[in-house]
Amino acid sequence: MPDTPLISHLYTADPSAHVFNGRIYIYPSHDREGNIPDNDLGDQYDMVDYHVFSMDRVGGAVVDHGVALDLKDVPWASKQLWAPDAAFRNGKYYLYFPARDKQGVFRIGVAVGDRPEGPFKAEPQPIAGTFSIDPCCLNDHDSGRAWLVWGGIWGGQLQKWRKGSFDPNGEEPAASEPALGPRIAELGDDMKSFKGPVSEIQILDEQGKPLLAGDHDRRYFEGPWMHKYRGVYYLSYSTGNTHYLVYATGDNPRGPFTYRGRFLEPVIGWTTHHSIVEHGDKWWLFHHDASLSGGRNHLRCVKVKELTYSAEGLINLVR
Repeated sequence: MPDTPLISHLYTADPSAHVFNGRIYIYPSHDREGNIPDNDLGDQYDMVDYHVFSMDRVGGAVVDHGVALDLKDVPWASKQLWAPDAAFRNGKYYLYFPARDKQGVFRIGVAVGDRPEGPFKAEPQPIAGTFSIDPCCLNDHDSGRAWLVWGGIWGGQLQKWRKGSFDPNGEEPAASEPALGPRIAELGDDMKSFKGPVSEIQILDEQGKPLLAGDHDRRYFEGPWMHKYRGVYYLSYSTGNTHYLVYATGDNPRGPFTYRGRFLEPVIGWTTHHSIVEHGDKWWLFHHDASLSGGRNHLRCVKVKELTYSAEGLINLVR
């Protein structure tokens, strides 16, 4: 399959892909040009709306359904509509998204629509108990339960919540301490609130010990994605400053998960953010890089590649 951008008339990133009504829908963030210098807090990623895209198959024509949600229509948000995700339940579609509130703290909101492409109407307040960025919704049809997984370090502020409340001076653990993990909570029947506590997902090494913060090749940084394959839960994520996509497996969405390996090498650009979905009897990896803009980190493009598993259920390296 040619390694070409799926979308070239807009800059898009952080693609969350889902199959609704037999069709693939992609929910990316929408990069835009600006004059904000790059920094580790991600201020250069100043997105203000979401477009939804769809296609009947990988390799088919990609349809841009237009703006599905705009920052000006989110009552509680001040800026930075970063990586979103979507889900379907009870006849409605739900768009989960992070943004900074009026105090500059990242929260996660939800917007509701009647169609997978939107438009979506944002709830007046963020989901109670949320913070940080990168929501991923696992709608576990086997159990009938739905989960929200989220969290990103540095600009995503996850390190500022280590003590249970927002600390503007909060820092990552020391290199010899256990690494931060993503957060997870079970969604209520309304898909707009939590019915259980927020907990941290622990990621262990092959010996059952927590991955350490200094283990940059394997430890969590941002961009969680959770899916199931043959009854096993797969938690995949970006390692951040080493730019790998890696994964861990477990038998419970809340964890713990055991690290299994790497499946995507670093791409052009600084960030790596992805999703994994099954369609047409194949599995697909949607991700982004900055090739469309010649390597400008805040102007990215969505790509797709086939993802395969070994007989033992390990994810093969994607090329």
